Amino acid sequence: MAAESSLTFFAKKAEECPLCGEHFYREEMRTGRGRQIAGNLTRELRRNYEPSKQYGPVYPLIYPVLVCPKCFYATYPDDFVAVPDQILGTLRDETDKRLDAFKGVLDSLNFLNERGLEEGIASYVLATFCYEHFPKQFSPTFKCGMSQLRAAWLSGDLHALRPTENFDYLARVFYRKARFYYSLAVEREQTGQEPMTAASNLGPDLDKNYGYDGALYITGLLEYQYGPTSDPEKRKLSLDRAKRTVARIFGMGKASKHKPAAILDNARDVYESISRELGSANTDPESQE
Repeated sequence: MAAESSLTFFAKKAEECPLCGEHFYREEMRTGRGRQIAGNLTRELRRNYEPSKQYGPVYPLIYPVLVCPKCFYATYPDDFVAVPDQILGTLRDETDKRLDAFKGVLDSLNFLNERGLEEGIASYVLATFCYEHFPKQFSPTFKCGMSQLRAAWLSGDLHALRPTENFDYLARVFYRKARFYYSLAVEREQTGQEPMTAASNLGPDLDKNYGYDGALYITGLLEYQYGPTSDPEKRKLSLDRAKRTVARIFGMGKASKHKPAAILDNARDVYESISRELGSANTDPESQE
């Protein structure tokens, strides 16, 4: 375990990996004393943070996923030791896949010491690998989507620091995967195949839980921004799907009055953009077409 910094600390109680039995200590971010200076909220509902003179840039999203430093088993904390017995064998069989997944891309990963952006990105990719095998009561599809979205965000951060290493391309890959998982999660929730209720925080970021409306909004936004573009017919179908998804946030109008402005304002902007691209005369999400 590395020495503690003024920005993070390692928990005193060790975690035990349910796959390989490795013991390790979870790194967590300290709060207070100007460590997190809240900045703007992006269109994707990500909270940016201003660097401080004392601590410099901070990236809270680096830390939420628990990762075994030996076998790279990874989940969100509530699920780490709750892994069902029936998938333990599969997860163990895929250990080499997880360990080899980042060769040539993120070669210096070390989950024993203080994390950086590379470990943050890898943690969400590893969580996706693992959640693909979890049963529906864990809301795995949604957790895969949120993990891919956060990996995209952190890849963008790394690109800003190292602009010649193609992390912007990696971010686009993660955004497209997030679009796939979010759409599938909403579809499965609507059909009763897989609820989202096991995800205690639907994020998408850490500072506020935007709940199911936030999930709908992100689904529509990702479909609009990262859906198919080369085939006009597929593009139209994608936009129609995104438009219907975003419209659900508003319902019949009255129910939306008490929803967060960040959701309503951004959703309205996305709905209007989609409507204009579709050539629709009606750009009001609260009116019924």
